[in-house]
Amino acid sequence: MARNTFEGRDIDISFDGALCIHARECVTGLPGVFEANAPGPWIHPDQASVERIVAVAQNCPSGAIAYNRKDGGSQETPPEVNTVRIKENGPLAFHADLSIDGEPAGSRATLCRCGASKNKPYCDGSHTEAGFEGSGEPAGRELSALENRGGSLDIRPAKDGPLLVNGPIEIMAGTGRAIERTTTSALCRCGASENKPYCDGSHTKIGFTSD
Repeated sequence: MARNTFEGRDIDISFDGALCIHARECVTGLPGVFEANAPGPWIHPDQASVERIVAVAQNCPSGAIAYNRKDGGSQETPPEVNTVRIKENGPLAFHADLSIDGEPAGSRATLCRCGASKNKPYCDGSHTEAGFEGSGEPAGRELSALENRGGSLDIRPAKDGPLLVNGPIEIMAGTGRAIERTTTSALCRCGASENKPYCDGSHTKIGFTSD
């Protein structure tokens, strides 16, 4: 699905349905701008201030909602600390200057960890139907200081294997508790690892395919 743009006086809002995980941050945060279940155009950029729209858009974990300011204000910038938050029984929510499979991918993305998405490596909500279970509060590892905590984060989905993450990253529980700080990690995306969120090689045992 292509990204659709809704133009306003001072800000344009765009939406990519292929990335949306229905976190509902938009329709609950600004229901006058993001009109749930509307029969026609459902995004109305002129119904709130630019600053309020920016705040809500940046809460969209998947990057499905994006914006372009036309009022001279600053555009969205990557965070100073790269993070990935583990969603309870759900996806991995990344916030960084992202490159995914060699392509620039903005600064927000939710990637599948149940193995059932039909839009791999992105989450499409299939974890609910699949009955995926994966704690958002796994045990932590020893935390170490990183020389740099921001900058580019490269994510390479291995063929029929894990997400290979290269660059400084803070792995976080769903509640925000830090689990690990690292510069390289292999994160499970087949759903079968017994050491979630990390890969333990179970993708080979279950015959996981990433196509």
